[in-house]
Amino acid sequence: MRKVAVIGLGHVGATVAFTLFTHGVADELVLLDKNEDKCRAEWGDLRDTLARNDFYVKVNWGDWSELADTDVIITAFGDVAATIKTGDRFAEFPINTKNAVEVGKKIKDSGFKGVIINISNPCDVVTSILQKETGLPKNQVFGTGTFLDTSRMQRVVGEKLGQDPSNVSGFNLGEHGSSQFTAWSTVRINNRPATDLFNEEEKTEMDRLSKDNAFMVGKGKGYTCYAVATCAVRLARAVFADAKFYGPTSCYVESVGTYIGYPSIVGKHGVEEVPVLDLPADEQAKLEASANKLKENLAKLD
Repeated sequence: MRKVAVIGLGHVGATVAFTLFTHGVADELVLLDKNEDKCRAEWGDLRDTLARNDFYVKVNWGDWSELADTDVIITAFGDVAATIKTGDRFAEFPINTKNAVEVGKKIKDSGFKGVIINISNPCDVVTSILQKETGLPKNQVFGTGTFLDTSRMQRVVGEKLGQDPSNVSGFNLGEHGSSQFTAWSTVRINNRPATDLFNEEEKTEMDRLSKDNAFMVGKGKGYTCYAVATCAVRLARAVFADAKFYGPTSCYVESVGTYIGYPSIVGKHGVEEVPVLDLPADEQAKLEASANKLKENLAKLD
């Protein structure tokens, strides 16, 4: 029995719940949100889908005690409008740091012992707070982080070369925010190094395009939801399948002393390993600068 809770049922959380429901990822869903009317409405809408859905999924709402035997929690609380308006994911810092403390305590009080996958922004900071407040081991609490930024990079590079984005490997690293960057040393297209295919001007332009698209989508829709929800569901699948999936998450990286976007191996226990990348000096400096930004912001909460 695969039981998943979604905390926060705005556009992102609702899309996560719908994707889990329609793709047969979960056998049981728990929906939680401060807005009880919204929570109940999403519960009712999903239940009305059962007779037409390809999978039977049990859906509950509003009961935090349900977390005691839940396998995976996906947190998606926040105010995305603040991020879209400012173009800065740290715009949600004041509200979501408080939300993370409140939600973390409720999760701990429930007796939850599973894996938490965080989406809420600023992703790396919120993930760190959730780990601290729940008291769970660091490997059991991680975030979508630069999994989404990497997907955007893959799309842009794929379009540049007329390739399926899945033919593009490599990582975006750092904060899921303004200081994230494409680690071009890791990027390959059909096993050809990106450094052999693109000059510096082209790489700079692709960096810009991958970052700008998030805010183009956000300003047009008022939010983003599909891409990040897909990332969260992919990671939940990796946990349930014990897939040993290798990809970027917001995980705790010992060498920089904080949660940050970095490749990890995800299995049934969450982040089971954080392999060390051999980065060139300029990319290592960018990673450390991004980590310092995150740690400085976390220090404001002490």
